[in-house]
Amino acid sequence: MAQTGSQSSTFPEIVELNVGGQVYVTRLETLTTVPNSLLWTKFTQSSPGDLPKDSKGRFFFDRDGFLFRYILDYLRDSELFLPEFFKERRRLQREADFFQLPELSRRLAAVSKDTDTEDSEEAELTSPATTTSSSDRTLRSPGASAGYITIGYRGSYTIGRDIQADAKFRRVARITVCSKISLAKEVFGDTLNESRDPDRPPDKYTARYYLKYNFLEQAFDRLAEAGFHMVACNSTGTCSYASNDPGEDKLWTSYTEYVFSR
Repeated sequence: MAQTGSQSSTFPEIVELNVGGQVYVTRLETLTTVPNSLLWTKFTQSSPGDLPKDSKGRFFFDRDGFLFRYILDYLRDSELFLPEFFKERRRLQREADFFQLPELSRRLAAVSKDTDTEDSEEAELTSPATTTSSSDRTLRSPGASAGYITIGYRGSYTIGRDIQADAKFRRVARITVCSKISLAKEVFGDTLNESRDPDRPPDKYTARYYLKYNFLEQAFDRLAEAGFHMVACNSTGTCSYASNDPGEDKLWTSYTEYVFSR
């Protein structure tokens, strides 16, 4: 019984985390890299029973699960590489403040200030574990941030008996997103609905995400801002009548996909 009590009061060497619905597995040593950070405090000054857990026993943090990957990269490698056209530096800085990583927060603030005046390539952010000064921070080509995103939608419109009459505006039921998880979240952020494919790791792919709005142009604007360009599109359509009377309005239903590349 004494052995069981000892085991329950110490953390395992390999730790499973649930951060905002995203699952991460890492070493205890990684989480405690930066002294006096929130993770260092939680995993050195507390016992496993003191921390909240999800239904599967993973330690739970109610924070942005996608952005936590960058927090973890910073702790693992003593540096952080952000993708080109990364639009969530200020949100990531807020996460750094929450996890009590002041040096990371300071460097994110510096990068945000730099990119207000010039286009930045991938930024290398050095952690307190290294001696690199802020003036030594380098900009690198992203490479790994390249990829494809396919936007799909199913819409319908009606053409009256008089073909010269205006067609009724299209109705877009849902805009779907097919891509690598990390790319989709980078571009669409909190406008992405992940309910049909939750708990997917950032390096996996999905065809089940969709957007919380129904305006294609809004999706295109976000993709353009993130450096994506349309490289292909295709569409299929069917025609039917509201009744068996050929004189009735024609109802056209179409499915269209747009492929974007960066």
